[in-house]
Amino acid sequence: MDNATYSYVNDCTPLTNCKSGRKAGGSTVVNMSHAGKKPPNDYLIWSLCNTLYVNFCCLGFMALIYSIKARDQKTLGDMRAAQECSDKAKWYNILASGWNLLIPLLLLGLLVLLLVHLGSSEGTFDFFGEDGFQSFMKLFSR
Repeated sequence: MDNATYSYVNDCTPLTNCKSGRKAGGSTVVNMSHAGKKPPNDYLIWSLCNTLYVNFCCLGFMALIYSIKARDQKTLGDMRAAQECSDKAKWYNILASGWNLLIPLLLLGLLVLLLVHLGSSEGTFDFFGEDGFQSFMKLFSR
């Protein structure tokens, strides 16, 4: 390559120690606004647990999506967007955890009410005894 094809001031080429053709260096600004703040939490493990367990109405999956977005925004340095995604992931996780606890508790309560009702409908109901299953089936054959 020929140095004449490039238009460097004072015939200064890259990788040489020519400082006369370079402009004076300016100041460097470092943004330190988030130096004292703790970065937002991404709730990734909680989201994974909610996604893998029950996952009613895909709430756990939505929490997982926002957790990953929060982690990506935190990596890019956009703390405001990371905080917004973190808040959404937190609330989706709260809703998913609530549903994940509520559904089994409702089923357990329904089972207890069924057993109490079946036990009191014909006096003594021996559900776990010898004739328990036959007595249980008689209730539905009427």
